[in-house]
Amino acid sequence: MALPPDACSLIVKYVADSRSTLVALCTVSKQFQVAAERALYNTLHLKEYDLTITVCRLLARSPRLAGLVVALSVYAQEEDSDDVSEESELPDDYWNALADALRSVTRLRFLNFHFSGGGQTDKAWILDGCMFQLRTFHCDLAWDASLQSFLATQSRLSDLYLADYQSLAIAPPISTSVFLPRLSVLECTFSEAAAALVPDRPVCRVKTCFTHSRLEEKRTELQIVVASLRQSKRRLRALDIADSSYNADFSLELLSHVTSHQSLCTDLRYIGTLVLPVAGQQRLEFYGYLMRLPQLRCIEVDVSDWDPPPTHAAALRALTHELRLYCPSVTSVVYVYDFERHLVRMEGHVATYDEDAATDNIWRET
Repeated sequence: MALPPDACSLIVKYVADSRSTLVALCTVSKQFQVAAERALYNTLHLKEYDLTITVCRLLARSPRLAGLVVALSVYAQEEDSDDVSEESELPDDYWNALADALRSVTRLRFLNFHFSGGGQTDKAWILDGCMFQLRTFHCDLAWDASLQSFLATQSRLSDLYLADYQSLAIAPPISTSVFLPRLSVLECTFSEAAAALVPDRPVCRVKTCFTHSRLEEKRTELQIVVASLRQSKRRLRALDIADSSYNADFSLELLSHVTSHQSLCTDLRYIGTLVLPVAGQQRLEFYGYLMRLPQLRCIEVDVSDWDPPPTHAAALRALTHELRLYCPSVTSVVYVYDFERHLVRMEGHVATYDEDAATDNIWRET
């Protein structure tokens, strides 16, 4: 007797963490095959060279299975692989197979390319001819005409990570609002990308870093970034700007620029990374700027210049209570000391040190 489709789906959901069990279910009956294949192919993580080739060729020759793929992550070659070392170039058949698969997965919504560990990145041509409409795209590929042309087709993309960017005088131009019209979350390693992609789009969360290290050039860069943020169609909710060398004076300048514009202050929930000044007068000035951010929930501050380092739980709690005297809306603080992160959360009126907390995506979630 055939089981109801809902029953098959519940059984598949129960064993979804075991891919070998899902494969076995495909052989039980046609009903189980349909439900198990949907679970098997919904989300794919391709890491090994041989596995990537095999799966991509399967998707290219089977439109039925390709139509089940919603999320796809492709990683650079792992160091412990015997087939192709991470330092050597991947052969053309790898990229051709990947390109064929991408043209077949027409229902793809989430795509991640993780090639920063050693794979070639000048391969954006693999996106030529793709028909899917993404919601999220993590892209370690080099920016070129193919990547720009592909992004021009993505009218539903809302979350974008870019490892590379360059201004290209080609059509379609990225300066028009029809280019990525729904972009709301932008993470990029070049502030030039933020300056180009934020204006006239509903971007409300930005993570980037300063390209220049010289103070005068960095000041100009800051002015350009702030001017671009003001041109977003939505109010800014999160701003995370990394720097090659953190400095208390420049952090105060950054806060001054951001808080001098009402459109950037009103709904800002997260800001970082800023140097928490050691000197009392500077720290009061720092807190004065924070008082202009009525919705601030989380702030990330660098305390690497403090001596002794305030990395003990009691010291971190004390600093958090001090900060909340001036900005009571803050419910969590990330302290950075020599690239180690320490998170303190407020639970009611009690500051709690969370030593196991993951802090990488707080700017997205706050």
